[in-house]
Order: sequence, then structure tokens, then C-alpha cells
Amino acid sequence: MMTIKGILRSAIAGVALIAAPAAAESFKITVPSDAADGPFDGRVLLIFSKDDATEPRFQVKAAYDGAQIFGVDVDGLKPGESATIDTGTLGFPQEDLSIVPAGKYQVQAVLHRYDTYHLANGKTVKLPAPRGAGQNWRLEPGNLFSTPQSVDFDPSREGEVAIALNEVNPPIAEPEDTKYIRHIKIKSEKLSKFWGRDIFLRAHVLVPEGFDEHPEAHYPLMVFQGHFPADFGGFRTTPPDEDIKCEYSDRFSMPCYNKVEQQEAYDFYQKWKSDDFPRYLVIEIDHSNPYYDDSYAVNSANLGPYGDALTYELIPAVEKQFRGLGKGWSRFLYGGSTGGWEALGVQVKYPEEYNGAFAACPDPIDFRRMMLTDIYEDDNAYGFIGPFGRVDHPGHRDYLGQVTYTMEMENRLELVLGDKNRSGGQWDIWEAVFSPMGKDGYPERLWDKRTGKINPEVAAYWKENFDLRYIMERDWKTLGPKLQGKVHIYVGDMDNYYLNNAVYLMEDFLKKTDPPYQGEVDYGDRAEHCWNGDHANPNAISRLRYNTFYLPKILKRIEDSAPQGADLTSWKY
Repeated sequence: MMTIKGILRSAIAGVALIAAPAAAESFKITVPSDAADGPFDGRVLLIFSKDDATEPRFQVKAAYDGAQIFGVDVDGLKPGESATIDTGTLGFPQEDLSIVPAGKYQVQAVLHRYDTYHLANGKTVKLPAPRGAGQNWRLEPGNLFSTPQSVDFDPSREGEVAIALNEVNPPIAEPEDTKYIRHIKIKSEKLSKFWGRDIFLRAHVLVPEGFDEHPEAHYPLMVFQGHFPADFGGFRTTPPDEDIKCEYSDRFSMPCYNKVEQQEAYDFYQKWKSDDFPRYLVIEIDHSNPYYDDSYAVNSANLGPYGDALTYELIPAVEKQFRGLGKGWSRFLYGGSTGGWEALGVQVKYPEEYNGAFAACPDPIDFRRMMLTDIYEDDNAYGFIGPFGRVDHPGHRDYLGQVTYTMEMENRLELVLGDKNRSGGQWDIWEAVFSPMGKDGYPERLWDKRTGKINPEVAAYWKENFDLRYIMERDWKTLGPKLQGKVHIYVGDMDNYYLNNAVYLMEDFLKKTDPPYQGEVDYGDRAEHCWNGDHANPNAISRLRYNTFYLPKILKRIEDSAPQGADLTSWKY
């Protein structure tokens, strides 16, 4: 009979045996010998897919049913040289090649390229430069990728599979001006100094009907915050395409949603040019950067002074070129999700430069609820951990509460896509924006990406600098009078990312402010991400109407708050 010590030794040995990955087929991923612009720094990604309807690179996602992916860094990889992905390389959803089920797969590789930045503070970092695709590693110009190939993979079989990075993503053309949509691009002196190279900001500007015919008119400015825009979206001057091939929306369970989008965009145009519609400017901003598809529109230790650059460089340039009124009372902020956080964050950071923020489904605005994690009190971000048990924090749910992935899964996928916050993912950009810069020039981690262990010193930095509820409560004596009537927050009570939790805490504070905040907090019953305050329409429709939905409240705000002598007439023709 085996003793207790013997049983324990066997159990420990068994665990060690399971933890050590077995030998399996490896993948040799080669840069062509005639590749231009080498040598290459970056991240080599290897993707497996069972579905051949689309390329494997377009099937990568955080959910349980996403494609399998692995990633390794390369530094100075020369044309003709190779990178190897084998057992021991971290993967997602399966963590190692040795446990990927045997089978026939479509396999593809991508080289996501990094540039070298010599920062003004003396640090040198290697990061994926934005090249026009909004930090989408699948499409970013200059990234190398392979033609998908069928591979009969068996983890019990040793050997090597050769993959050639034989294709390159092409450049992306700049958008062209039209009657209603114009474009502006400026060099930011503030950001160029920080990054040690020329940095440009772009805005896509929707100008009102009669803009060219009324040179005497000056207009209020609506800043539509959000993710990277290739051009101004949701506006078209022609009816929906009659022969459009219908595309089903999984998100909204709606057939032919692409035609719905076109119809809404055309309806917006019809309203925009009508005789009785108010005249104003709307901009969408391209502030894609080496960490993400946008900057979160605030100053940051790792991204630089994007808040100042947007508010004091880009916005004035837009107003000068397109005849904006150019005053704080005439500027308004709105957006959803990332754009919701930005709208409120910019209003809080620049309280007198803007006259109202309409923040829909904002990213966490109280860090006591980073989705389900309290970064100040919890020891671990990934779950509730007891002396004998653990419950993992979910990362995404539907309106019935069904979970498709956990926080750990999403964070691990980001680590596979790129270490040092170079994934272009959600958690990585929050760290890049909210964290101090580490000694190596990259953002300090709020928590260990593999274990979830929280660093309380970094959490304290987040609190003092970017926890919007905390900042507002801390500074309300001086900040409150500047924000009265300007704070409007909307969220569904079944937000897919649990963003309603932080809004509840913000509302608790706003209800007791002195002086009163005089704004609005509203919830959508059983509404998912990204409910914006529209009780009359589902998310699938309301998300397409941001540029008109808040207008009645904005016009009322202008009427109530414009200073004596303000121009309230030139733009009303």
C-alpha cells in the first residue's frame, strides 16, 4: 500500500509531467530573401483555423470559439531568416502546441512590424507604428503575411512545417474631400517632441449644408469620440445599394444589417441637408498611436500629451479652417464605449474648454469596478479566490448573462499578440494610458498578465490620475462649478462588459454633489453594449444616430449657457 508521502510524490510528479509540454511539430516562418525594408523587428504570429471561409488572421478573437494563435518576438530578423514557433510558445485558446488537437487546419502567419522610437526622456522603445489601418495588425500596411495553407497537424508527431511570409499589406490611401466631408491633417508639435519624430493628427469634418455659400457663418463643434475612423462614418449621399449582398449581424441578431446601416446613413444625409435642420460641425478624430487605435484623448506618461494636443492644437486648427465658433460654450463631446470614457474624461480634464459630455456605455469611470475587479481592494484581477476555491471573472456576457470568455482569456490573448503592451488590445491600452512609464520605457503593469496579481502602487497611480469618479469627488469643490450641467452618462444594465457597474458608483457620488451636478444618468433595461440613452430604439439603430440624438439637449445647453454677446445667429440659416 502506498503511503501518504508516496501518493503526494506521485501527484506532484504527475503535475510536473502535465505542465512540461511534450515535443510536437514546430513551425518555421521565413521572411523572403528579397523582402524590402528589412531587417525586421516585431511579432510573428501563427494562426490555426478550422474554417476556410475567411483567412485565419480574421478569425482571431478572445472568445472560446476563436482561432488558435501563437506569437513570438523577432528582433533584427533579416530577409531569408526565420522565426520558430514550437512547444513552450504561449498560445490562445490552447496554451501550447502540444495540446492543440490533431487535425487538418488552415494555417497562416503574420509579421506585425515594430518601429524604433527614441523618446524625449531618453528611453528607446520598439512599437508598432500606426500606418493607416487603426492599429489592426491584420491589415496594417507593411506587415508581412503568408498565403493560408492546409496543414495536417499532429502534436504527437515531431517535425517541422515551413511557412513563407510571401505577401505584404499594401498602403492605404488618404480619404478624399467631398461636398460635405472634408479632412485636415496637422503636425503636433507637442506629440512630436514627446515621441522624437513627426506625429500627425487628423480630423474628418462633416460640414453643414450651405457651408461654402455662407462664408459669414461660424458654427458650434461636435466632437464625436471613439475608435479609429478611416473616414467620417455613417453618412452617405446615395440610397442603399439595391444589389447589396446581405450580411447578418451576429451582434444584433439582425439580417441584412449592412443595408440597415446604409439606410440610416442616407437618412442622416437627408436630415442634414434639410432646410430646418440646425447647422453645426461634426468631427471624428484619427489619433491612432503606437499602442492603440486611439489615445483616450488625455495626457499620458506612455502616450504623451494627447489631451493637450487635441484640445489646444487640433481643435483650434479645425475651428480656424472650418469656421468654428472657437469657444468652450460652443464645443460638445459625445461617444460610446472608449468614446464614452473619452467624452467624460476630456470634459473632466478640460472643464472649461467644452460645454457638455454625453458619455454612452463608457469604459470604467470608477476603478473600483474595472468590469468586475476592484483594483484597490482585490489581490487578483482574474477572479474571486478563497482558501480552497476560485471563481474566474467573466470578460463578456450577453443580455441573459451567458459568458463567452473570461478576463484571463482576454489578457492572455493580448500577451500572445504582443508583450510590453504591444497587442493593440483593450487591457493593454488601459495600462498604456493609465500607468506610469517603467524603467524600460514601456508601461508598468497593473497586474501580472499571466497570474492576475495586482500591483497596488500602480493602482494608486491610476486612482490619482485617471479614476474619473475619484478625481471628480476629490476636486469637486473647484471642479463642480465648472461641470454643472455638463455631465450626462448612459449605459445598459446588461452591458456586455459590465460597464454599468462603474456607472452605478459614479451615480452614487453625483447624487450627493454640492453644488449639484445638474446632469443626467440613465439606464437601459436589459440593454447591452453600447446603449446611449435611446429608449425608443434598439442598440442596432440608436448606435447609428449619435450625431443627431443628443442635438436637442445640446441646443438647449447652448441657449442656457452661451455668454452675453455670443454668436447665436450666423449659423442659423
